Amino acid sequence: MAEISEKEFVALINTHQRMVHKVCNLYAETADERKDLFQEIVLQLWRAYPTFRGEAKFSTWMYRIALNIAISGWRRASRRPAFEEIKDRHLNVGMNTEPDKEEQIQNLYKAIRQLPEVDRAIIMLALEEVPYEEIATTTGITQNNARVRMLRIREKLKKLLTYGVR
Repeated sequence: MAEISEKEFVALINTHQRMVHKVCNLYAETADERKDLFQEIVLQLWRAYPTFRGEAKFSTWMYRIALNIAISGWRRASRRPAFEEIKDRHLNVGMNTEPDKEEQIQNLYKAIRQLPEVDRAIIMLALEEVPYEEIATTTGITQNNARVRMLRIREKLKKLLTYGVR
C-alpha cells in the first residue's frame, strides 16, 4: 500500500478512534480485553482499507467493521466459561458510598452489554449523537424502526440501571 494511504488511514483512525473505543467498551469487560479488541479492530480496518470505496462515510464503514469484529469476538467469548474477579464490593466490606462518575459509566456499559447485539449498536451510535438516518443505514434497519428500538432500549436500560446490573 502506498505511503500516502497509510498516512490517510492513520489520520482517519485518529479522527474516529472514539467510536472504536466505545465499541470496545460495549463488547469487552476488562481493560486488557478492550485493548486487545481495539488492536484487532484497527488491524482488520487496515487490512480492509484498500476495499474502502467511499460509497458510505468512512465512520459508517469503520463502525460496521468494528462492530462485526466485536460481535464475533463476543460470540467466541460467550462460549467460554465465565469467571468473575473478587472485589471488595463483593465481600460487602462496609463502604456504602454513592457511585462515582466512572462507576456510573461502567454500570451503563455493563447494562448495555446485556442488550441484544443490534440494540447495543443502536445505543452506541445514539450516544455518539449519530442521526437516525445514519443509524438506520449503519445497522440495516429502517429509520422508523431505529426510533422505535431506541425508545425500547432506553426503557430496558432504565430498568437495568434501576434494578441493578448483573
